[in-house]
Amino acid sequence: MQSVRVVNSVNGAVLATRASVASTSTARRTGLLKHSSLPAGEGLWIVPTEGVHTIGMKFPIDILFLSKSRTVLKACRSVPRWRLALCLRAHSVLELPAGTIAATGTEQGHQLVLEKAA
Repeated sequence: MQSVRVVNSVNGAVLATRASVASTSTARRTGLLKHSSLPAGEGLWIVPTEGVHTIGMKFPIDILFLSKSRTVLKACRSVPRWRLALCLRAHSVLELPAGTIAATGTEQGHQLVLEKAA
């Protein structure tokens, strides 16, 4: 699976050094469900999608809803298990370890840069 590095262009913070890209139907459907944790520096970029759920997940996550131009439309912090999160204007979703949004100072309106991970 392809990976991307995610940087907040507004403040230079690195949100993920290796975020897997879920761009196929199977990868989007599976998401993080098979993971027992999400280590710092990792994430999952789900493209395209307008919503995600944490039903059956084993840990909370931070969720960023992004426009086509990768602008943050909505930020959901530490979303626990058994929840649904939607943003009908979103083109994609970035799932990150809980606490990443706060630690990086990422806010609605910030522009993210996603580049191929080394």
